[in-house]
Order: sequence, then structure tokens, then C-alpha cells
Amino acid sequence: MSTSSQLVDSLPGLKGGFASDNIAGASPEVLRAIVECGGGAAQPYGADEYTERVEHRFRDIFECDLSVFLVPTGSAANALSLAALTPPWGSVLCHAESHINNDECGAPEFFSAGAKLVEVAGGNAKLDPQALRLAAQRKVGDVHSVQPSAVSITQATETGSIYAVSELNEIGQTCRESGLKLHMDGARFANALVALNCSPAEMTWKAGVDILSFGATKNGVLGAEAIVLFDQSYADELAFRRKRGGHLFSKMRLLSAQMDAYLEDDLWLTNARHANAMADRLAQGLSCVEGVEKMGVTEANIIFCRMPEHMINGLQAQGFRFYSDRWGAGVVRLVTSFATSEEEVDALIRSANELSR
Repeated sequence: MSTSSQLVDSLPGLKGGFASDNIAGASPEVLRAIVECGGGAAQPYGADEYTERVEHRFRDIFECDLSVFLVPTGSAANALSLAALTPPWGSVLCHAESHINNDECGAPEFFSAGAKLVEVAGGNAKLDPQALRLAAQRKVGDVHSVQPSAVSITQATETGSIYAVSELNEIGQTCRESGLKLHMDGARFANALVALNCSPAEMTWKAGVDILSFGATKNGVLGAEAIVLFDQSYADELAFRRKRGGHLFSKMRLLSAQMDAYLEDDLWLTNARHANAMADRLAQGLSCVEGVEKMGVTEANIIFCRMPEHMINGLQAQGFRFYSDRWGAGVVRLVTSFATSEEEVDALIRSANELSR
């Protein structure tokens, strides 16, 4: 039995789970780190050795000086970052299918005291550069309108597509020319990075990213995300915003220990490669099933496809868990994780084949 299969067996209720990469628990290395740092005493509020070590790891990974603020959720990372970049009369230019636009319950608007999210068009859930250039200049200086202040991109996107480095550079150039700050929602940062096979620096600050929401919870961490400031002029403001927003942990070492283990020995990259490989295996298998229509390309760990209703019902009756009909009749989303096994993937493909007949 493979290591991933053993991990799946140790997590009750995970079998057949393709609803989200959030359904998996945490990597054993992360759980061990929490236990090991839980004893004894340490300075509170981030003045501990674990937090210091995490900051050094991020500087090494991104090959630059930077500031790091750990928070427990991706919503906090996104909302606090965008609030720092955007005044209450400003706007954040983002894709209509972005997570901040659809799944944050208004947190960016709340934390920024009223900044507006403005949708920008683009295929495959990615901002179209020409549409972005037009939006960046719309009603600039008009006191009656919100002012374009920041751009937020999602890497990988909510549909599993990925911005190429050249696309990131083009967006970054537009931001610089328009005087806009660039935020990256990296909830699945590792999945995008291993797929592009580039450096973290190339995918972020070298392309013009000012603030990164560095995701870890979807990829093996119990509950820890990082706000990474490449533009350190926002460090003081982020410190106050994190405290005022209720996300400054007194026992910060318990968040930092998770992130430290996640980054050590490239666990974050290993987990992401496995999740992507399982998605690719699943996509290839389903492409041979009669009645299944693959939608888009599989670049990270998310698959969208259209299935007959009897197949959807049959798979769910057999215990396979995934979202259906949220994006249209017969449309399903399948997500793999660091804990998804080949056996799980093959079982779903086999059942879909049987139901197709």
C-alpha cells in the first residue's frame, strides 16, 4: 500500500472525497511539529524561535527580503492584504470567478471599510490583460466613482487554470504603469508553482506582486496561512490591521510550527506535486468514459466536467463526494489533494465507466 493510501486510511470519512482539498486533514510532519512545540514556554505574539525560523525560510524561498504575517485562514490573509492596499473609496480589480468575489462573504469590503470589488473579464478565470488596462483607467480622478487602487489575481484560479509567468509579467507591467498595487491570492500557490516549474520569485515579486496570500491549509497544514509582503512599506499597517482584525495569535508558535514543518524539506512542493498528479490521472481516466465531457484543461488539482445525471447520482450513491450543479446542470467539480490515493482515483474512474454502460 502506498504512503498516500495509508494516510487516507488514517483519516475517517475521506475515502471517495473529491469535494475539496480542504477535506483532507494535515500531513503527519505538521501534526508532529504542533505536538513538539506545544510543551514548555515561549514568547507570545510571534516573538518566538518558530516564527523567526519561518521568516528566514520565506526569505530563502523567495530570494529577497520580505515581511511575513501568519494568520489562521485564507479569508483573513486576503481581506487584510486588500484592506492595506485599498482605501475605502478605492476598488479592487478582480475576475468575476475569483474567490474574493464569490466566497469571502464580503470580507474584503468589510476589512477595507467599503472598498469595492470590480469585475474584470477574461477566459479560464484569468484576467484579460486588455480588459484590465481599460478597467485600470476607468473614471480615474472622478470624485463620483471609486478609484482603481489594486488588482487581485488568483494563482491557481478557482477553475484550476494557471497564469503563465509571461501573463503575470504583463499584468504586473499594467499595474506599474497605472499606479496600482498587485495582490496574489495563492490559496493553491504550491500547485501552480510546481505546474509551472519556475521559481517562487519569478511567480511573485519579479512579476510585480506586492503582497501574496501564501496558502498552506489546502495542501497539508492544519490551519495557517501567510501574508507575505514584498513591498515592506505596508508592514506597520499590516501589524495593526492583523491585531485589530482579531488575527494576532498570542500563541503564535503553534501557527509557526505548522508553517515551519510545511516548508521544511520541500514538503509543500511534494504535497502539491502529488495532488496535481492525482488530478491529471483522474482527468485522463475520465476523458475515456463515454458521456463525460471534460471542461477546460487540467493544470493544477481541480477538474471540471459535465456528466449525465444518472452518472452523478450513481457515483454519489456509491459514496463519492463532489460538488455538482453549482456551476450549471450536469457540471461537476472534482478536487484532489495531497492525501488523494491512486486507488481512490481509479475507483471513481471505474465506477463512472460502469455507470456509462
